[in-house]
Amino acid sequence: MNKVYEKLMTCVESIRKRIDFQPEVALILGSGLGDYADEIQIEQTINYTEIEGFPTSTVAGHKGRFVFGYVNEVPVVIMQGRVHFYEGYPMSDVVLPTRLMGMLGAKKLILTNAAGGANFDFKPGDFMIINDHITIAIPSPLIGENIDELGVRFPDMSEVYSQRMRKIIKDTAEKMGIKMQEGVYMQFTGPAYETPAEVRLARTLGGDAVGMSTACEAMAAHHMGMEVCGISCITNLAAGMSTEKLDHKEVQETADRVAKQFKELITGIVTNI
Repeated sequence: MNKVYEKLMTCVESIRKRIDFQPEVALILGSGLGDYADEIQIEQTINYTEIEGFPTSTVAGHKGRFVFGYVNEVPVVIMQGRVHFYEGYPMSDVVLPTRLMGMLGAKKLILTNAAGGANFDFKPGDFMIINDHITIAIPSPLIGENIDELGVRFPDMSEVYSQRMRKIIKDTAEKMGIKMQEGVYMQFTGPAYETPAEVRLARTLGGDAVGMSTACEAMAAHHMGMEVCGISCITNLAAGMSTEKLDHKEVQETADRVAKQFKELITGIVTNI
């Protein structure tokens, strides 16, 4: 058996021993949204450390657990703290949680993140619907022996982010009076913030926002047939676009400032999906 798939199935069985729950929607919470999972109707929580072979997040402020429950009667599994490539894990471990939620039954994935705006039309506090991504700065999560049980060797990536789900996000936001930007997300490795030259590169290639997660998770989910959407919270203008120095504390402060509105939007999206 493929070693990556074997590890994945070990994690799946470890969770199934603890809970008999089939989610319809999976969510990965980015900075500022971590406590959203605490506000839903919780059935059970499982810490990452309780799952055999599971990679654990080392980022401060990330609780590091799965939350199983309901959002307006929709069964969900929420990843409260994601695993990042910059933490030193192989890419197969970074996307293992995404694949795991799909194996548990989730057919739809909502990805959220805090990102730097590479588009001069964006401002801190904006929300951006991800309509495509660029991943040349990171290794593909599909490199290596293909896991045939999950998907094909050469998956089509012409619509990673579902048009149907993007429309639902737009319609939901419009009804709630929330302005939405839309654009292309480019994932870099981190943990250092991007240089001004890298931000110019992203903009030249067509990127509107830059960050250190999400695109690899979207690729892995799309490969295994999940319907995917993504929303970035633009917490700052990226390096070289203003005179401000980039600081994680300020990024977190912006994410926290708009968190209430972001949570309301997520609830609306889950309900309407």
